[in-house]
Amino acid sequence: MLLIACSAVVTVSADPSASAQKKPESVIATLNAVIHKFGQNIGQVYSVNRNPNTGIVESSVKIVPFVCSTNAMKNDNVLKAIAINFPKDEPLSYQFLHIQPGSNETFHLNVITENGEKGNQRIRTNKNQEMWFMCCKNPENPQLRDAYAIVWEHMNDQDHQVMGTVYMITSLRPDVYEKNFESSKRMFKIIGRVGDDIKDSLYNIYIADTREALNNLEDHEYVACVPVINKRFEWQTELTKPCVGRLRCIFPDGSLCSAWIDLDFVPGETYNITVHNGYYDEDKDYERRVGRQSGKSLIEPDAVKVVDYVPDGYQKANHFEDETSKWWKSLTKQQEMQIQMRTERIKMAIEKLRGQYELIGSILNNSNSGYQLDITFKDILKQNQEVDARWQEFFKMIQSQGMPKLAYPSMYKEIIEIYTGQLRELDNYYKKHGAMSKAARKLNAYVIKQNEKYMDAMQQSIE
Repeated sequence: MLLIACSAVVTVSADPSASAQKKPESVIATLNAVIHKFGQNIGQVYSVNRNPNTGIVESSVKIVPFVCSTNAMKNDNVLKAIAINFPKDEPLSYQFLHIQPGSNETFHLNVITENGEKGNQRIRTNKNQEMWFMCCKNPENPQLRDAYAIVWEHMNDQDHQVMGTVYMITSLRPDVYEKNFESSKRMFKIIGRVGDDIKDSLYNIYIADTREALNNLEDHEYVACVPVINKRFEWQTELTKPCVGRLRCIFPDGSLCSAWIDLDFVPGETYNITVHNGYYDEDKDYERRVGRQSGKSLIEPDAVKVVDYVPDGYQKANHFEDETSKWWKSLTKQQEMQIQMRTERIKMAIEKLRGQYELIGSILNNSNSGYQLDITFKDILKQNQEVDARWQEFFKMIQSQGMPKLAYPSMYKEIIEIYTGQLRELDNYYKKHGAMSKAARKLNAYVIKQNEKYMDAMQQSIE
């Protein structure tokens, strides 16, 4: 039954063997010592880009030339420190390289900025240079990598002088960027606006391989139910090939619109649409390039159809006892759509909650940042409160519609499983992080209270 769709249990699989990423402190200290003792102002490059909301570094470049005598490098133990500390921190890296003078191998670093621009930073440029290099995952953001390198050579005309450069660069990990880039090539996106002349609240989205298959879909066989917020809605999905899609509105009273909009869904493309009362503003550039005017379209030109609404019957009601099934069949079309709309809102809220716990698992596995964890715990608490408010609205509605009491215990059981799943994740966080912050304790107390509340409600529904 559709009501049971709100039973998505929040669970996250976190690798218990993964350890928090650490910085190569010995290498950093050594490179900073070289900069402090021998660094040159001329030729320095230093830049940092931070996220304006979190303050976390998104990219940085620090390139410092240095000049010193051979004796200075020896007397200050610079060469010794480099030779000891790079191998010492090597286990923290995922790429490590040491090239001795005499090798013809040159080396450059692929640098990708947050806006996707690629560049090459030349590190070792000739065979006379010695180079130490390592790359590590950034402890604050696992999508970034930190590169550390030092390269130097003895000057030909001055046998006792050494010239070199220190590199400390944070940028996007190339493998992550390429993965995201490949994903973006498959992503289809709709950016929608709703005119002031209508009050659309939700849009059901349907997908099929052909126009015939799309027309054979039942009303309830949608792939997403997208809310309209401040007259706007957005939705995206990854596609492996062009498909046909349909947008169909749900009005604020829960009724399903008798008209729909059919579009070509094409990987890597974005359709911009504005919906009005009885018509819509099409994306003319999209239609010309890959849509109905391109010669590649999978749909007919008459994309807007007006049909009589035919309910799906909610056959899943047969899973209930006879009394519940009779009640379900007695509902009006409007009541059925109200239940569907409320259920979809609960499903979306729970999916968002699931994603936030997945973020906790990612932070624990990659950085263990207390700051990021606390922000996420606060978001999870807020999302839990939103989910509970939607459940209360849902129960109030089905009570007013006379839903039999025998249906309540199974629903309460599903809700309790969601809270127990969260408690398991919070316990996992405690074991891996070693302590519970104030934000985590506040969330844990709320989840326990909610779990007890619905256990009491389930017990009362059975009595």
